[in-house]
Amino acid sequence: MSKPSKTPPSFATLVQAYFAEYLTQQRALSPQTISAYRDAFVLFLDFAQSRLGKSPAAIALADMTPGLITAFLNHLEQQRHNCVCRMCRRCKWLSARSAYP
Repeated sequence: MSKPSKTPPSFATLVQAYFAEYLTQQRALSPQTISAYRDAFVLFLDFAQSRLGKSPAAIALADMTPGLITAFLNHLEQQRHNCVCRMCRRCKWLSARSAYP
């Protein structure tokens, strides 16, 4: 008898858990910080959608490559004319995400 395979959670499920559980409950971040992370993430998803040709719901964790993130940072600097300090603030969610289990 074979064991049932456990399907890994979708990227959308992980993002929802990250915002709804990790940031609010485990990190206890303020609503303003969570809103800032959300806004930056929306910018990233818009960029990823145009770059990958996928809707945000179809984006997978495997699509989050260093190349995509680097291209997003270049986009912030070149097209949106964000300075380095603003880019760091916008991408703070990336460093917080890397600590998420």
